[in-house]
Amino acid sequence: MRRIHTLSLIALLTASSFASAQSSLVRSEKNMSLELANQLAGASVAACAANGYAVTATVVDRAGSTRAVQRADNAGPHTLDASLQKAWTSASAKNTTLAMMEGAQKNPAAANLVHIPGYLLLGGGVPVKVGNEVIGAIGVGGAPGGHLDEQCALAALDKVKDQLK
Repeated sequence: MRRIHTLSLIALLTASSFASAQSSLVRSEKNMSLELANQLAGASVAACAANGYAVTATVVDRAGSTRAVQRADNAGPHTLDASLQKAWTSASAKNTTLAMMEGAQKNPAAANLVHIPGYLLLGGGVPVKVGNEVIGAIGVGGAPGGHLDEQCALAALDKVKDQLK
């Protein structure tokens, strides 16, 4: 009888441990909606247009997949790829591309980041966060300087900040 009780206890503990481990295998994550992506792309293009810059804004989700793209009239064709690469780089690294560029310029070990396929270390890529969780990124290309592209992305984020809670 004692042996059966011990085996039952072991089985119960094993099942409990398995259930606990199994629940930690399933993740729950926030992600970018199409509506939010469109708002961010539109607000980025509008912020740059207000300063006389014709840009493209690409918004990606947490996995770096494109959710929205808006290209202003007269934006150069190169701005499509540049904005996507900036958004993808920012979402992947969970950092601004301007900060990454500056880090790569100051740190010889970080200079190799430019060799990662798809990375673009020019200003204009900004992560989109809910709290500390990155749910995507905005990439802007076409203003006369990456710092100006970044300002447009930051203006877009400021416009929707109440939705990112």
